[in-house]
Amino acid sequence: MKKSTIINDGKEVINTELKGIKKLNKAIDKNFDKAVKALAKIKGRVIVTGVGKSGHIASKISSTMSSTGTPSQYCTPTDMSHGDLGIISKKDALIVISNSGNSNELKNLLIFAKKYSILIIGISSNSESELIKASNISLVIPNSQEACSIGLAPTTSTTMALIIGDALCVSLMKLKKFKISDYKKLHPGGSLGAQMLQVEDIMHTKSKMPIVMEDTNMKSVLIEMTKKSFGHVGVKNNKNELIGIITDGDLRRNLDKNFFNVNAKTVMTSKPKFIKKNSLVVDALNIMNKNKITCLFIVESKKTKLPVGIIHIHDCLRYVE
Repeated sequence: MKKSTIINDGKEVINTELKGIKKLNKAIDKNFDKAVKALAKIKGRVIVTGVGKSGHIASKISSTMSSTGTPSQYCTPTDMSHGDLGIISKKDALIVISNSGNSNELKNLLIFAKKYSILIIGISSNSESELIKASNISLVIPNSQEACSIGLAPTTSTTMALIIGDALCVSLMKLKKFKISDYKKLHPGGSLGAQMLQVEDIMHTKSKMPIVMEDTNMKSVLIEMTKKSFGHVGVKNNKNELIGIITDGDLRRNLDKNFFNVNAKTVMTSKPKFIKKNSLVVDALNIMNKNKITCLFIVESKKTKLPVGIIHIHDCLRYVE
């Protein structure tokens, strides 16, 4: 087979699935809105399940849901029919995925859920299926050509199921006001955890922070800079707001016979760069690289500018690189 033919085959698969995705986009309706709002109210877990390829999609959706603030668990309907129905409580909800919606493996699960009034959200391309009929909220995937060369293997349909699952997860995140700080708690390890690290996690605070008042004499400023070893000193006003910064470069530029007769405010560089304590370490590193500086003060908020810490570029590089 020629290389160009293989490339065209690959593009044809993608184009076929894109057509299905466009249909799916138009199919998102008030039922989707109901599903997200209902899931946000669940006090227990969201159990996601499916048969065959749909089961693999269900597993991924459950994983994404758990990592974005909605406790979730994946279990096969077969396992649940053989004793694992015990994992479901009345506080839980079910998301059941089945392209046909008539899989025999789902029958016991649906009967159990209806008996105990457990919320069922059905995802299927068959609006007349047993799954959709049994569901409290139905998300019907529009019929679309499978990208498989013989039109039978689940391809386009599973892609659409995955996408609608992602849409549920992201919409839930927004409704629950799930923040970066929440995401970080669920992803403490690996490179992803490092990307979520905030400056407050690594900043130097309190007595380790080089800081002086604006009327401090330069002799005391030099002592503070030498003692704290950052090569920087922050300058505060009588409201404890950060109003300036003194670097070793500022010292050299102002070194003359009157140097020890002036105060910090005279020597400082006003309007210093700073960052909020809940900002990401990678953002702090970008600010320092962009402005060619080696230290950055952290403030409580941009409004008050109360200094709460300082980080050195080396602190960031230990975690980011």
